[in-house]
Amino acid sequence: MATNSEQDVLNSGTTPYSANGRQDSESPLASVPMAPKDPMFGLSAAFRADTDPKKVDLGVGAYRDDNAKPWVLSVVKKADEILRQTPDLNHEYLPIAGLNEYLAASQQLVFGKDSQILHNHRVATMQTISGTGALHLGARFLSKFFPESDAKRVHVSSPPYVNHLPILHDACLETAFYPYYTPTTKSLDCDALLATLHAIPEHSIVLLHACAHNPTGVDPTQSQWRQIASVMRERQHLPFFDSAYQGFASGDLDADAWAIRHFVSLDFPALLVAQSYAKNFGLYGERTGCLHVVAQDADLAARIKSQMEKLQRVNISTPPAYGARIASTVLSSPALFSEWQEDLRTMSGRIVEMRRALRALLEKGKGEEGKWKHLTEQTGMFCYTGLDPEQVRVLREKWHVYLTGDGRVSVSGLNWGNVRYVAEAFGAVEGMGKADKARM
Repeated sequence: MATNSEQDVLNSGTTPYSANGRQDSESPLASVPMAPKDPMFGLSAAFRADTDPKKVDLGVGAYRDDNAKPWVLSVVKKADEILRQTPDLNHEYLPIAGLNEYLAASQQLVFGKDSQILHNHRVATMQTISGTGALHLGARFLSKFFPESDAKRVHVSSPPYVNHLPILHDACLETAFYPYYTPTTKSLDCDALLATLHAIPEHSIVLLHACAHNPTGVDPTQSQWRQIASVMRERQHLPFFDSAYQGFASGDLDADAWAIRHFVSLDFPALLVAQSYAKNFGLYGERTGCLHVVAQDADLAARIKSQMEKLQRVNISTPPAYGARIASTVLSSPALFSEWQEDLRTMSGRIVEMRRALRALLEKGKGEEGKWKHLTEQTGMFCYTGLDPEQVRVLREKWHVYLTGDGRVSVSGLNWGNVRYVAEAFGAVEGMGKADKARM
Protein backbone atom coordinates (compact mmCIF):
# COMPACT_ATOMS: atom_id res chain seq x y z
CA MET A 1 0.00 0.00 0.00
CA ALA A 2 1.30 3.45 -0.88
CA THR A 3 2.12 5.85 1.95
CA ASN A 4 0.53 9.28 2.11
CA SER A 5 3.52 10.98 0.49
CA GLU A 6 3.66 8.35 -2.25
CA GLN A 7 -0.08 8.64 -2.85
CA ASP A 8 0.19 12.43 -3.07
CA VAL A 9 2.78 12.04 -5.81
CA LEU A 10 0.63 9.54 -7.70
CA ASN A 11 -2.40 11.79 -7.46
CA SER A 12 -0.53 14.91 -8.54
CA GLY A 13 0.94 13.30 -11.67
CA THR A 14 4.31 14.91 -10.96
CA THR A 15 7.68 13.12 -11.19
CA PRO A 16 9.69 12.86 -7.96
CA TYR A 17 13.43 13.55 -7.85
CA SER A 18 16.00 11.46 -6.05
CA ALA A 19 18.65 12.83 -3.71
CA ASN A 20 21.11 13.39 -6.58
CA GLY A 21 18.62 15.53 -8.48
CA ARG A 22 17.85 12.96 -11.20
CA GLN A 23 14.24 12.29 -12.03
CA ASP A 24 13.22 8.89 -10.69
CA SER A 25 11.86 7.99 -14.12
CA GLU A 26 15.24 8.68 -15.72
CA SER A 27 17.42 5.63 -16.30
CA PRO A 28 20.58 5.43 -14.18
CA LEU A 29 22.27 4.41 -17.44
CA ALA A 30 21.14 7.51 -19.34
CA SER A 31 24.70 8.86 -19.65
CA VAL A 32 26.00 5.80 -21.57
CA PRO A 33 27.55 7.15 -24.81
CA MET A 34 27.24 5.58 -28.25
CA ALA A 35 30.25 3.39 -29.01
CA PRO A 36 31.95 3.72 -32.39
CA LYS A 37 31.08 1.02 -34.91
CA ASP A 38 33.52 -1.80 -35.40
CA PRO A 39 35.44 -0.91 -38.58
CA MET A 40 35.41 -4.43 -40.03
CA PHE A 41 31.73 -5.09 -39.45
CA GLY A 42 30.97 -1.56 -40.66
CA LEU A 43 32.79 -2.28 -43.91
CA SER A 44 30.76 -5.46 -44.39
CA ALA A 45 27.54 -3.55 -43.77
CA ALA A 46 28.50 -0.93 -46.37
CA PHE A 47 29.22 -3.68 -48.90
CA ARG A 48 25.86 -5.35 -48.28
CA ALA A 49 24.06 -2.04 -48.74
CA ASP A 50 25.75 -1.38 -52.10
CA THR A 51 23.43 -2.33 -54.98
CA ASP A 52 26.01 -2.15 -57.78
CA PRO A 53 26.20 -5.53 -59.56
CA LYS A 54 29.98 -5.29 -59.93
CA LYS A 55 30.69 -4.79 -56.22
CA VAL A 56 33.56 -6.80 -54.75
CA ASP A 57 34.14 -7.57 -51.06
CA LEU A 58 37.87 -7.66 -50.29
CA GLY A 59 37.40 -6.94 -46.60
CA VAL A 60 35.75 -10.11 -45.36
CA GLY A 61 37.97 -12.11 -43.03
CA ALA A 62 36.51 -15.46 -44.01
CA TYR A 63 37.24 -17.92 -46.79
CA ARG A 64 35.16 -17.66 -49.96
CA ASP A 65 35.09 -20.12 -52.85
CA ASP A 66 35.44 -19.20 -56.53
CA ASN A 67 31.77 -18.19 -56.56
CA ALA A 68 32.32 -15.75 -53.66
CA LYS A 69 30.29 -18.04 -51.39
CA PRO A 70 31.08 -19.44 -47.94
CA TRP A 71 32.47 -22.97 -48.18
CA VAL A 72 31.55 -25.71 -45.75
CA LEU A 73 34.48 -28.12 -45.77
CA SER A 74 33.60 -31.60 -46.98
CA VAL A 75 35.22 -33.10 -43.92
CA VAL A 76 33.10 -30.91 -41.64
CA LYS A 77 29.96 -32.22 -43.35
CA LYS A 78 31.11 -35.79 -42.75
CA ALA A 79 31.95 -35.12 -39.10
CA ASP A 80 28.55 -33.49 -38.64
CA GLU A 81 26.84 -36.58 -40.06
CA ILE A 82 28.83 -38.84 -37.72
CA LEU A 83 27.74 -36.76 -34.73
CA ARG A 84 24.10 -36.76 -35.77
CA GLN A 85 24.17 -40.54 -36.06
CA THR A 86 25.71 -40.97 -32.59
CA PRO A 87 22.87 -42.37 -30.45
CA ASP A 88 24.18 -41.30 -27.05
CA LEU A 89 25.09 -37.74 -28.08
CA ASN A 90 23.62 -35.21 -25.67
CA HIS A 91 23.75 -31.51 -24.92
CA GLU A 92 25.03 -31.63 -21.38
CA TYR A 93 27.62 -29.19 -20.06
CA LEU A 94 31.24 -29.79 -20.99
CA PRO A 95 33.84 -29.59 -18.22
CA ILE A 96 35.02 -26.05 -17.47
CA ALA A 97 38.27 -26.70 -19.35
CA GLY A 98 36.41 -28.16 -22.33
CA LEU A 99 36.08 -31.45 -24.21
CA ASN A 100 38.98 -33.63 -23.05
CA GLU A 101 39.66 -35.44 -26.34
CA TYR A 102 39.52 -32.12 -28.17
CA LEU A 103 42.06 -30.57 -25.79
CA ALA A 104 44.50 -33.45 -26.28
CA ALA A 105 44.14 -33.40 -30.08
CA SER A 106 44.61 -29.63 -30.17
CA GLN A 107 47.82 -29.89 -28.17
CA GLN A 108 49.20 -32.44 -30.61
CA LEU A 109 48.25 -30.29 -33.60
CA VAL A 110 50.13 -27.25 -32.28
CA PHE A 111 53.15 -28.85 -30.63
CA GLY A 112 53.45 -32.15 -32.53
CA LYS A 113 52.44 -35.66 -31.44
CA ASP A 114 55.95 -36.48 -30.25
CA SER A 115 56.51 -33.24 -28.37
CA GLN A 116 58.36 -33.80 -25.11
CA ILE A 117 56.38 -31.09 -23.31
CA LEU A 118 53.21 -33.11 -23.92
CA HIS A 119 54.78 -36.34 -22.66
CA ASN A 120 55.90 -34.43 -19.55
CA HIS A 121 52.44 -32.85 -19.03
CA ARG A 122 53.86 -29.35 -19.16
CA VAL A 123 51.00 -27.78 -21.13
CA ALA A 124 47.87 -26.35 -19.52
CA THR A 125 45.11 -26.19 -22.14
CA MET A 126 41.65 -24.62 -22.07
CA GLN A 127 38.92 -24.75 -24.69
CA THR A 128 37.96 -21.18 -25.58
CA ILE A 129 35.52 -19.10 -27.59
CA SER A 130 37.67 -19.32 -30.73
CA GLY A 131 40.96 -17.43 -31.02
CA THR A 132 39.47 -14.21 -29.66
CA GLY A 133 38.42 -15.98 -26.49
CA ALA A 134 41.85 -17.60 -26.22
CA LEU A 135 43.56 -14.23 -26.49
CA HIS A 136 41.19 -12.74 -23.93
CA LEU A 137 41.61 -15.59 -21.46
CA GLY A 138 45.39 -15.41 -21.87
CA ALA A 139 45.35 -11.65 -21.38
CA ARG A 140 43.22 -11.94 -18.23
CA PHE A 141 45.51 -14.63 -16.86
CA LEU A 142 48.61 -12.51 -17.48
CA SER A 143 46.92 -9.44 -16.03
CA LYS A 144 46.30 -11.33 -12.81
CA PHE A 145 49.45 -13.42 -12.48
CA PHE A 146 52.29 -11.76 -14.41
CA PRO A 147 54.72 -10.52 -11.73
CA GLU A 148 54.12 -6.99 -10.47
CA SER A 149 57.87 -6.38 -10.65
CA ASP A 150 57.65 -6.61 -14.44
CA ALA A 151 55.69 -4.13 -16.51
CA LYS A 152 52.32 -5.59 -17.46
CA ARG A 153 52.78 -4.34 -20.98
CA VAL A 154 52.26 -6.42 -24.10
CA HIS A 155 54.35 -5.55 -27.16
CA VAL A 156 52.41 -5.99 -30.40
CA SER A 157 53.38 -5.65 -34.04
CA SER A 158 53.02 -2.40 -35.96
CA PRO A 159 50.54 -2.62 -37.57
CA PRO A 160 48.57 -4.87 -35.21
CA TYR A 161 45.61 -7.14 -35.81
CA VAL A 162 42.58 -4.89 -35.38
CA ASN A 163 41.29 -6.68 -32.26
CA HIS A 164 44.57 -7.20 -30.38
CA LEU A 165 44.69 -3.82 -28.66
CA PRO A 166 41.03 -3.80 -27.52
CA ILE A 167 41.36 -7.32 -26.12
CA LEU A 168 44.54 -6.49 -24.19
CA HIS A 169 43.23 -3.16 -22.91
CA ASP A 170 39.99 -4.81 -21.77
CA ALA A 171 42.15 -7.08 -19.62
CA CYS A 172 43.83 -3.99 -18.11
CA LEU A 173 47.15 -4.62 -19.82
CA GLU A 174 49.25 -1.84 -21.29
CA THR A 175 50.46 -2.08 -24.88
CA ALA A 176 53.41 -0.89 -26.92
CA PHE A 177 54.45 -1.46 -30.53
CA TYR A 178 57.45 -3.19 -32.02
CA PRO A 179 58.46 -2.40 -35.64
CA TYR A 180 57.29 -5.02 -38.09
CA TYR A 181 56.25 -3.80 -41.53
CA THR A 182 58.20 -1.53 -43.88
CA PRO A 183 55.83 0.33 -46.25
CA THR A 184 58.57 1.20 -48.75
CA THR A 185 59.52 -2.42 -49.38
CA LYS A 186 56.23 -3.94 -48.22
CA SER A 187 58.21 -6.48 -46.24
CA LEU A 188 59.43 -7.31 -42.73
CA ASP A 189 61.65 -4.76 -40.98
CA CYS A 190 63.62 -7.49 -39.22
CA ASP A 191 66.56 -5.32 -38.11
CA ALA A 192 64.29 -2.81 -36.36
CA LEU A 193 62.26 -5.64 -34.83
CA LEU A 194 65.36 -7.31 -33.38
CA ALA A 195 66.72 -4.00 -32.11
CA THR A 196 63.45 -3.33 -30.29
CA LEU A 197 63.39 -6.78 -28.73
CA HIS A 198 66.90 -6.05 -27.45
CA ALA A 199 65.91 -2.63 -26.11
CA ILE A 200 62.65 -3.31 -24.28
CA PRO A 201 62.87 -4.37 -20.61
CA GLU A 202 63.70 -7.95 -19.82
CA HIS A 203 60.75 -10.25 -19.07
CA SER A 204 58.48 -8.35 -21.47
CA ILE A 205 55.40 -9.98 -23.01
CA VAL A 206 55.62 -10.11 -26.82
CA LEU A 207 52.59 -11.01 -28.93
CA LEU A 208 53.58 -12.83 -32.12
CA HIS A 209 51.67 -14.17 -35.14
CA ALA A 210 52.58 -17.82 -35.69
CA CYS A 211 51.99 -17.54 -39.45
CA ALA A 212 50.00 -15.51 -42.01
CA HIS A 213 50.43 -12.21 -40.16
CA ASN A 214 47.18 -10.26 -40.00
CA PRO A 215 46.89 -7.64 -41.46
CA THR A 216 50.07 -7.53 -43.57
CA GLY A 217 50.54 -11.10 -44.81
CA VAL A 218 54.27 -10.67 -44.10
CA ASP A 219 55.92 -13.53 -42.20
CA PRO A 220 59.50 -13.95 -40.99
CA THR A 221 61.57 -16.60 -42.73
CA GLN A 222 62.77 -19.53 -40.61
CA SER A 223 66.16 -17.84 -40.38
CA GLN A 224 64.53 -14.63 -39.12
CA TRP A 225 62.37 -16.60 -36.67
CA ARG A 226 65.55 -18.13 -35.25
CA GLN A 227 66.97 -14.65 -34.68
CA ILE A 228 63.76 -13.44 -33.07
CA ALA A 229 63.59 -16.47 -30.80
CA SER A 230 67.27 -16.14 -29.84
CA VAL A 231 66.89 -12.52 -28.78
CA MET A 232 63.70 -13.22 -26.87
CA ARG A 233 65.30 -16.15 -25.04
CA GLU A 234 68.34 -14.06 -24.18
CA ARG A 235 66.16 -11.22 -22.87
CA GLN A 236 63.82 -13.66 -21.09
CA HIS A 237 60.74 -12.31 -22.86
CA LEU A 238 57.43 -14.16 -22.68
CA PRO A 239 56.19 -15.26 -26.14
CA PHE A 240 52.41 -15.11 -26.66
CA PHE A 241 51.55 -16.63 -30.05
CA ASP A 242 48.35 -15.95 -31.95
CA SER A 243 47.85 -19.02 -34.16
CA ALA A 244 44.75 -18.42 -36.28
CA TYR A 245 45.88 -19.92 -39.60
CA GLN A 246 47.67 -23.23 -39.00
CA GLY A 247 47.42 -25.23 -42.21
CA PHE A 248 45.45 -22.46 -43.86
CA ALA A 249 48.49 -20.30 -44.63
CA SER A 250 50.64 -22.77 -46.54
CA GLY A 251 48.46 -25.87 -46.71
CA ASP A 252 50.98 -27.63 -44.44
CA LEU A 253 50.02 -27.96 -40.76
CA ASP A 254 53.57 -28.67 -39.60
CA ALA A 255 55.13 -25.83 -41.60
CA ASP A 256 52.67 -23.32 -40.19
CA ALA A 257 53.45 -24.47 -36.63
CA TRP A 258 57.22 -24.32 -37.15
CA ALA A 259 57.80 -21.03 -35.32
CA ILE A 260 55.92 -22.16 -32.21
CA ARG A 261 57.75 -25.49 -32.10
CA HIS A 262 61.11 -23.78 -32.54
CA PHE A 263 60.41 -21.49 -29.57
CA VAL A 264 59.37 -24.53 -27.52
CA SER A 265 62.67 -26.23 -28.41
CA LEU A 266 64.53 -23.33 -26.77
CA ASP A 267 62.79 -24.14 -23.48
CA PHE A 268 61.36 -20.74 -22.64
CA PRO A 269 60.29 -20.57 -18.97
CA ALA A 270 56.75 -19.83 -20.14
CA LEU A 271 54.97 -19.59 -23.49
CA LEU A 272 51.34 -19.00 -24.51
CA VAL A 273 49.50 -20.00 -27.70
CA ALA A 274 46.03 -18.78 -28.68
CA GLN A 275 44.67 -21.29 -31.21
CA SER A 276 41.66 -20.90 -33.52
CA TYR A 277 39.75 -23.34 -35.72
CA ALA A 278 37.70 -20.61 -37.41
CA LYS A 279 39.76 -20.38 -40.58
CA ASN A 280 41.26 -23.84 -41.01
CA PHE A 281 37.97 -25.66 -40.32
CA GLY A 282 35.62 -22.93 -41.51
CA LEU A 283 34.00 -23.01 -38.06
CA TYR A 284 33.64 -19.23 -37.89
CA GLY A 285 30.29 -19.16 -36.11
CA GLU A 286 30.99 -22.10 -33.81
CA ARG A 287 33.71 -20.17 -31.93
CA THR A 288 36.12 -23.07 -31.51
CA GLY A 289 39.58 -22.50 -30.10
CA CYS A 290 42.10 -23.25 -27.35
CA LEU A 291 44.54 -21.48 -25.09
CA HIS A 292 47.76 -23.37 -24.33
CA VAL A 293 50.21 -22.32 -21.61
CA VAL A 294 53.58 -24.08 -21.58
CA ALA A 295 55.02 -24.27 -18.07
CA GLN A 296 58.38 -25.37 -16.65
CA ASP A 297 57.00 -28.56 -15.12
CA ALA A 298 53.81 -30.56 -14.68
CA ASP A 299 53.07 -29.20 -11.20
CA LEU A 300 53.13 -25.59 -12.40
CA ALA A 301 51.04 -26.50 -15.44
CA ALA A 302 48.40 -27.99 -13.14
CA ARG A 303 48.36 -24.87 -10.98
CA ILE A 304 48.09 -22.63 -14.04
CA LYS A 305 45.18 -24.66 -15.38
CA SER A 306 43.37 -24.45 -12.06
CA GLN A 307 43.56 -20.67 -12.16
CA MET A 308 42.47 -20.51 -15.80
CA GLU A 309 39.47 -22.66 -14.89
CA LYS A 310 38.52 -20.10 -12.24
CA LEU A 311 38.72 -17.30 -14.82
CA GLN A 312 36.72 -19.34 -17.32
CA ARG A 313 34.03 -20.22 -14.75
CA VAL A 314 33.13 -16.60 -14.06
CA ASN A 315 33.28 -15.63 -17.73
CA ILE A 316 31.52 -18.35 -19.76
CA SER A 317 31.17 -21.15 -17.18
CA THR A 318 31.74 -23.91 -19.77
CA PRO A 319 32.55 -23.71 -23.50
CA PRO A 320 30.20 -24.71 -26.35
CA ALA A 321 30.33 -28.31 -27.51
CA TYR A 322 29.43 -28.54 -31.20
CA GLY A 323 32.53 -27.02 -32.85
CA ALA A 324 34.83 -28.89 -30.48
CA ARG A 325 33.11 -32.18 -31.32
CA ILE A 326 33.45 -31.50 -35.04
CA ALA A 327 37.17 -30.72 -34.73
CA SER A 328 37.79 -33.62 -32.36
CA THR A 329 36.02 -36.08 -34.68
CA VAL A 330 38.26 -35.05 -37.57
CA LEU A 331 41.49 -34.84 -35.58
CA SER A 332 41.01 -38.31 -34.09
CA SER A 333 40.22 -40.10 -37.37
CA PRO A 334 43.18 -40.81 -39.71
CA ALA A 335 40.89 -40.89 -42.74
CA LEU A 336 39.10 -37.63 -41.90
CA PHE A 337 42.36 -35.97 -40.88
CA SER A 338 43.85 -36.82 -44.29
CA GLU A 339 40.76 -35.42 -46.01
CA TRP A 340 41.00 -32.26 -43.90
CA GLN A 341 44.57 -31.76 -45.07
CA GLU A 342 43.31 -31.92 -48.64
CA ASP A 343 40.66 -29.31 -47.83
CA LEU A 344 43.40 -27.09 -46.40
CA ARG A 345 45.44 -27.45 -49.56
CA THR A 346 42.36 -26.52 -51.60
CA MET A 347 41.78 -23.30 -49.64
CA SER A 348 45.39 -22.21 -49.38
CA GLY A 349 46.04 -23.17 -53.00
CA ARG A 350 43.16 -21.06 -54.30
CA ILE A 351 44.44 -18.06 -52.37
CA VAL A 352 47.95 -18.51 -53.79
CA GLU A 353 46.42 -18.79 -57.26
CA MET A 354 44.52 -15.51 -56.81
CA ARG A 355 47.65 -13.73 -55.59
CA ARG A 356 49.49 -14.79 -58.73
CA ALA A 357 46.60 -13.86 -61.01
CA LEU A 358 46.20 -10.37 -59.54
CA ARG A 359 49.92 -9.68 -59.74
CA ALA A 360 50.13 -10.90 -63.34
CA LEU A 361 47.21 -8.72 -64.42
CA LEU A 362 48.61 -5.64 -62.69
CA GLU A 363 52.07 -6.03 -64.25
CA LYS A 364 51.05 -7.29 -67.68
CA GLY A 365 52.25 -5.11 -70.55
CA LYS A 366 53.40 -2.27 -68.32
CA GLY A 367 57.13 -2.97 -68.20
CA GLU A 368 56.86 -3.05 -64.42
CA GLU A 369 57.72 -6.64 -63.68
CA GLY A 370 58.24 -7.07 -59.97
CA LYS A 371 56.39 -3.89 -58.95
CA TRP A 372 53.61 -5.95 -57.39
CA LYS A 373 55.81 -8.82 -56.23
CA HIS A 374 54.69 -8.26 -52.64
CA LEU A 375 51.34 -9.76 -53.63
CA THR A 376 52.98 -13.15 -54.09
CA GLU A 377 55.69 -12.78 -51.43
CA GLN A 378 53.16 -12.17 -48.67
CA THR A 379 51.20 -15.17 -47.45
CA GLY A 380 47.86 -16.20 -46.02
CA MET A 381 44.44 -14.66 -46.36
CA PHE A 382 45.48 -11.02 -46.11
CA CYS A 383 47.73 -8.74 -48.14
CA TYR A 384 48.93 -5.18 -47.66
CA THR A 385 48.60 -3.72 -51.15
CA GLY A 386 50.34 -0.40 -50.51
CA LEU A 387 47.25 1.56 -51.55
CA ASP A 388 46.60 4.64 -49.43
CA PRO A 389 43.32 5.73 -47.77
CA GLU A 390 42.40 8.09 -50.62
CA GLN A 391 42.91 5.37 -53.19
CA VAL A 392 40.78 3.06 -51.06
CA ARG A 393 38.05 5.71 -50.94
CA VAL A 394 38.03 5.97 -54.74
CA LEU A 395 37.94 2.19 -55.05
CA ARG A 396 34.84 2.07 -52.88
CA GLU A 397 33.01 5.06 -54.35
CA LYS A 398 33.80 4.67 -58.06
CA TRP A 399 34.63 0.99 -58.50
CA HIS A 400 32.55 -0.49 -55.64
CA VAL A 401 35.58 -2.50 -54.50
CA TYR A 402 35.65 -2.72 -50.70
CA LEU A 403 38.86 -3.06 -48.67
CA THR A 404 40.03 -1.57 -45.40
CA GLY A 405 41.32 1.97 -45.22
CA ASP A 406 44.93 0.85 -44.74
CA GLY A 407 44.89 -0.95 -48.09
CA ARG A 408 44.54 -4.44 -46.64
CA VAL A 409 42.93 -6.95 -48.99
CA SER A 410 41.34 -10.27 -48.11
CA VAL A 411 42.68 -12.31 -51.02
CA SER A 412 39.92 -14.85 -50.48
CA GLY A 413 37.49 -12.29 -51.90
CA LEU A 414 39.15 -12.61 -55.31
CA ASN A 415 37.97 -15.18 -57.85
CA TRP A 416 38.16 -15.78 -61.58
CA GLY A 417 34.96 -13.81 -62.03
CA ASN A 418 36.25 -10.56 -60.48
CA VAL A 419 40.07 -10.58 -60.44
CA ARG A 420 40.37 -8.86 -63.82
CA TYR A 421 37.95 -6.12 -62.73
CA VAL A 422 39.84 -5.65 -59.43
CA ALA A 423 43.15 -5.40 -61.31
CA GLU A 424 41.63 -2.75 -63.58
CA ALA A 425 40.40 -0.82 -60.54
CA PHE A 426 43.75 -1.07 -58.73
CA GLY A 427 45.60 0.01 -61.87
CA ALA A 428 43.33 3.02 -62.26
CA VAL A 429 43.80 4.36 -58.74
CA GLU A 430 47.51 3.51 -58.71
CA GLY A 431 48.17 6.03 -61.47
CA MET A 432 46.15 8.83 -59.90
CA GLY A 433 47.85 11.90 -58.54
CA LYS A 434 46.66 13.88 -55.54
CA ALA A 435 44.56 16.21 -57.70
CA ASP A 436 42.90 13.23 -59.38
CA LYS A 437 42.02 11.69 -56.02
CA ALA A 438 40.57 14.96 -54.77
CA ARG A 439 38.26 15.22 -57.82
CA MET A 440 36.86 11.75 -57.31
